[in-house]
Amino acid sequence: MVQACGGHSRQQLTALSWGVAMSQPPPAKAPPKKHVRLQERRGSNVALMLDVKSLGTVEPICSVNTPREVTLHFLRTAGRPLTCWALRHQPPSPKQLEEEFLIPSNFVSPEDLDIPGHASKDRYKTILPNPQSRVCLGRAQSQEDGDYINANYIRGYDGQEKVYIATQGPMPNTMADFWEMVWQEDVCLIIMLTRLREGKEKCVHYWPTEEETYGPFRIRIQDMKERPEYTVRQLTIQHQEECRSVKHILFSAWPDHQTPESAGPLLRLVAEVDESPETATNTGPIVVHCSAGIGRTGCFIAIRIGCQQLKARGEVDILGIVCQLRLDRGGMIQTAEQYQFLHHTLALYAAQLPQKPRPDH
Repeated sequence: MVQACGGHSRQQLTALSWGVAMSQPPPAKAPPKKHVRLQERRGSNVALMLDVKSLGTVEPICSVNTPREVTLHFLRTAGRPLTCWALRHQPPSPKQLEEEFLIPSNFVSPEDLDIPGHASKDRYKTILPNPQSRVCLGRAQSQEDGDYINANYIRGYDGQEKVYIATQGPMPNTMADFWEMVWQEDVCLIIMLTRLREGKEKCVHYWPTEEETYGPFRIRIQDMKERPEYTVRQLTIQHQEECRSVKHILFSAWPDHQTPESAGPLLRLVAEVDESPETATNTGPIVVHCSAGIGRTGCFIAIRIGCQQLKARGEVDILGIVCQLRLDRGGMIQTAEQYQFLHHTLALYAAQLPQKPRPDH
């Protein structure tokens, strides 16, 4: 039972308070309020004085960064330029590169991709397109997932927008979507960096042996050339009465999650792309895909950007390149081994360029 303070019962306290109230005279009637103007209320000559010395003891209010903001800040600002000479003669050690490769992946959570039904069009459930750079198909369809394809626009050398499209290997139910993207984006060059099967299916055979229809698009093989390391096909894609030419390059000597035995064939592929008339004359992006669209795909794009940096500037920022790629599509460059391979390949390319003296000589 709760007791009243001072040892009095509740009844005694009530009686005491009533007696005090009765013995006191009634309060005097308050004088009527005088309305004053704002200036009179403040006082025209009153100054507010602050002791600024005391403010130094107040803790500053700091903004709290979320893990997402920290990730984006790192990917936007991280970098480590290497000159041609340093890349060849003082390269980072494998251990240094392994530690440096601890870069935020920037993968997309399924909750962040508010597109009902997209899962049926994803080859891997955890590899999703980053929303801010994803390719949207422009067709008007009744189904909610009509604009969805697992693909992202990727920036190229010097941050140029939409130089590439990184995408997954087409599936049986996305082949027509793939060709629609090629048509919509005015693509003239497709780089395929996977076999159709590597133990299990990595990509479907989305191009014809001779001629075939995929949705509203008619695809024909016009020419095929076998190179030592890759195969080049000239295709035509027809929609209604309009026809366009597309070059398809299949580079199959690259195991999934691994690296090629030699960097030379990959550099020759980069040279083929650079010297291709399609690259010089067309403004549409280059489509690059492997199976998931992040490992081998990311390596190829990073190598080409790195070669362009070395040629134009005499130095390369491989860390900065990978960070830029991961801003556009999460997880680009999947393994530390692939990251080391980037350095090895670009060092080989640097050795082919006209040599400059050591920076401190």
